[in-house]
Amino acid sequence: MKNDLTHNGRPGLPPDFPTEAFTDAADAVARLSAVYESNTAFLRDAFARYRRNEVFDHHVRACYPFVRIRTEVNTNIDSRRSYGFVAGPGVFETTVTRPDLFGNYYREQLRLLAKNHHVLIDVGVSDKPIPIHFAFAEGIHLEGELGRDKLTMMRDVFDTPDLAQLDDRIVNGTYEPGPGEPHPLALFTAPRVDFSLHRLRHYTATSPTHFQNYVLYTNYQFYIDEFVKLGRELMSHTDDAELRAYRSEYTSFVEPGDVITYNANLDEQPNEGRGTAPARLPQMPAYHLKRADGSGITMVNIGVGPSNAKTITDHIAVLRPHAWVMLGHCAGLRNTQRLGDYVLAHGYVREDHVLDADLPLWVPIPALAEVQVALERAVAQVTLLEGAELKRVMRTGTVASVDNRNWELRDHREPVQRLSQSRAIALDMESATIAANGFRFRVPYGTLLCVSDKPLHGELKLPGMADQFYRAQVDQHLQIGVKAMELLRMNGLDRLHSRKLRSFAEVAFQ
Repeated sequence: MKNDLTHNGRPGLPPDFPTEAFTDAADAVARLSAVYESNTAFLRDAFARYRRNEVFDHHVRACYPFVRIRTEVNTNIDSRRSYGFVAGPGVFETTVTRPDLFGNYYREQLRLLAKNHHVLIDVGVSDKPIPIHFAFAEGIHLEGELGRDKLTMMRDVFDTPDLAQLDDRIVNGTYEPGPGEPHPLALFTAPRVDFSLHRLRHYTATSPTHFQNYVLYTNYQFYIDEFVKLGRELMSHTDDAELRAYRSEYTSFVEPGDVITYNANLDEQPNEGRGTAPARLPQMPAYHLKRADGSGITMVNIGVGPSNAKTITDHIAVLRPHAWVMLGHCAGLRNTQRLGDYVLAHGYVREDHVLDADLPLWVPIPALAEVQVALERAVAQVTLLEGAELKRVMRTGTVASVDNRNWELRDHREPVQRLSQSRAIALDMESATIAANGFRFRVPYGTLLCVSDKPLHGELKLPGMADQFYRAQVDQHLQIGVKAMELLRMNGLDRLHSRKLRSFAEVAFQ
């Protein structure tokens, strides 16, 4: 059966949406949603016909919506914020995806632009095609449904992901618009966002819709076990009024497979599906302690190594979280440290190498005061220590991250000399990567590690030595991480999203 998919004399194209101008951010986002839903529905319908072996004699294409502003001069800019305004006069534009997921985010960014610049917000259809895979929000598995010939022919009928549209030039500060091209309005284009949203489900076995604005990373399953224990406990019913009020701040707890436990302390229980646990855990499983406004806590077990750390932060960054913190174990490098002591990183030695091409080593990765203060306060509140006693269990200093797990097996003179010259007090494999990618993506970052071994002083990480340490420290360390995220949330976004992470000619979107 032949299919021409003709709309208004436009074979293979969806219904037309002329560009419209809006004064209200909510109206502009509503229009973005209408364009996106229409165009993705058009692609899904065409793919259903293709799967039924209908014949297409033309290419099927639908494009992302765009949002654009034009400024003449900067006016009434609220300089207390680090975002919400453009660098100068000109045309600024970005493609947009998933208004269902980013609606509140888009409304806030566009509201600030309209307020600061008194400009109209243009919404229309871009010339950037939506790859057929990205028209399905929760992914589509083609291999089991289409034969080899149909898979090969699919590129002739539909647009597929194009690496040329997925790079990080805007983020890295290397993008230069061509003559007559608009300046970027956001750090990520729509195809780049869609790519990461699909990779997140693959790596974490949870939908991107569950991710919260405050993210904890860890390199050990022990922390995840405690987080799961905490999440399930917070969802359980209690008759204690004060405890019930605290637990009720969180609406649900989500585990891999989108397995949802709803809060028994809330009067209304959703009728949404509760998911199915996967047969085996994914590479980097994620767990989500959710709040109604998205300001809850997500925790991800990134496993061991800087490659994993870069991979997951590359993708979570498109969700524009408000902060992320590394919460894991490290090797203590000073004789005065004890197993179980905490290390609050205020600087990093980057020997992880995975970001060298994106963020040169000469770029400093500074400590962010707002995150540092929250972490220190959290340690004090959980340990009930202060002053000199607090300093006894927590040391602030430089953390070195390496890409060689068995660095101890090299000739000690060379690595130990470098570590000493850098004033490093701890060594791990992930923290510098998490912090450097936070710097690169303008996501506030921090690191609080726990000393699990002291290889330079004969205290190696061996099973018999580790068990007792883990049992004693993991629960407290996890509590500190959760408390720090709650403190950051209470401090407010204007303080957290500071100008420290913004470049000279920065994009307007946070």
